[in-house]
Amino acid sequence: MDLWNLNPVALPPEHEDLRGNVRTFLAEEIAMGRITPRCDQWLGGWDPAFSRRLGESGWVGMTFPTKYGGSGKGALARFVVTEELLAAGAPVAAHWIADRQTGPGLLRFGSAEQKEAFLPLIAQGQYYFAAGMSEPDTGSDLASVRTSGRRIDGGWRVSGTKVWTSGAHLAQAMVVLARTEPRSSDRHAGLTQFIIELPDPNVQIRPIRLLTGEHHFNEVVLDDVFVPDTRVLGEPGSGWKQVTSELAMERSGPERILSTFPLLAAATDYLAENSSRIDMARFGAVVARIWALRQMSLAVAGRLEVGAAPAAEAATVKDLGTRFETVVIDTVRLLTELEPDSGSDQEIPRMLAESILHSPGFTLRGGTNEILRGVVARQLGVR
Repeated sequence: MDLWNLNPVALPPEHEDLRGNVRTFLAEEIAMGRITPRCDQWLGGWDPAFSRRLGESGWVGMTFPTKYGGSGKGALARFVVTEELLAAGAPVAAHWIADRQTGPGLLRFGSAEQKEAFLPLIAQGQYYFAAGMSEPDTGSDLASVRTSGRRIDGGWRVSGTKVWTSGAHLAQAMVVLARTEPRSSDRHAGLTQFIIELPDPNVQIRPIRLLTGEHHFNEVVLDDVFVPDTRVLGEPGSGWKQVTSELAMERSGPERILSTFPLLAAATDYLAENSSRIDMARFGAVVARIWALRQMSLAVAGRLEVGAAPAAEAATVKDLGTRFETVVIDTVRLLTELEPDSGSDQEIPRMLAESILHSPGFTLRGGTNEILRGVVARQLGVR
């Protein structure tokens, strides 16, 4: 049995042209004042106009077939584009979840009608999804989901509460994981995913604010929401298989190692221009670490490219990657000797403040480290 697969993956040479095109596009966007580089923009940078411009360039829905409006370029080409967007600190939050996991989930498990209804709009950068997985008092233990779906004529009634739901107040739809069969000894059985289009009078969306006061996360209360049969994603009862497949996409991407990369890049330029003595050992350790993590993330993208579901490998990348993101903050602060200041007109103090205030969520979103290590332990047969 293939317990672990993080074999090296080489990007095809033609992807370097793609990388160059994305860099040129981003340089123009920044020069024109359309976007400003910031940290953690895959969570906080909600800019529908920018998402539409990416869609017009063919850089959203790159893993979708052309018949559904995508470019059919595949997971490795998408990796190149997302890597450049994140490294530049571009505002990609609006289309992020739809492009990263909902679209591929629809392709794999959705009905023909669902694919035709949603995929072209996602690829155009005009339709945004939220992911309804986590619940109160359960942390990242998805198998303990209490949100329920009750069968009625023509559809389902869904009730429960979801938390940490990024962008639900701005998205046009949400994929909700719910229990649709009585609990049994198999905690993973009897779960179903529903597509709930928003707004809905029976869905209340309440903000969960960050330390900064920013509003990205939400508590979503579902009060007997009617969901027609046409909006069940996949087969009823197959939700666990579907959601674990989705999590492999959610946990392994370059966003798990590059949330603070704009800060590291800015600090590199600053140190080159302003410091005669740099702690090269400390700086080199950070660079070596991000290079290794990048190779691991790329290896998972390579598995996804061939249709695999590398859950344990993805969990490893997220565990190591999100802890590294905090190391970047500490290292930049130490080496530059600059203090964080969210109101500063200087790039590094501002980015330091943004990163520090967002950092409590790094190891929580997408599954806590403890949950991720449980995934790895099960894969290795030690749990």
